[in-house]
Amino acid sequence: MSMDIKQIQDLIKFVSKSGVNEVSIEEKDFKITIKTNQEPTYVTATVPAAQVAPVAAPVAAPAAAPATPATPAAPADESSKYITIKSPIIGTFYRSPGPDKASFVNVGDEVTPGKVICIVEAMKLFNEIESEVSGKIVKILVNDAQPVEYDQPLFLVDPS
Repeated sequence: MSMDIKQIQDLIKFVSKSGVNEVSIEEKDFKITIKTNQEPTYVTATVPAAQVAPVAAPVAAPAAAPATPATPAAPADESSKYITIKSPIIGTFYRSPGPDKASFVNVGDEVTPGKVICIVEAMKLFNEIESEVSGKIVKILVNDAQPVEYDQPLFLVDPS
């Protein structure tokens, strides 16, 4: 499989927009490395809950809409009193900082704004996701190392 010039141009645009400073793709018959001349970017993303928080990082996805208390997957009466924490970016969800490390949070744990609750890895950037709400984790909606979409519900928090 080789890439045509349009795909390469699109990739270059994506890399420069994303703030990543290097991307390498290697196939059997070709290899492409795109480097930008900017400083490496480290991102700490915050998950919007009651209000949208501006994330001062070029890699951040578009600001997420405020989380709605009810998720369509769960019955409304059960989840209406809970706050849903959603993924601010597309990537791979990790519950702990490493394979042999303890999870950031478990069901029953109290969270406060600014507490790191998980990592979402996107293009080799490990983005610490912080809670913006106070409460108790009642449900973890994603399995460790599972891919997540932008705005996908990750946690249910009981704010009471």
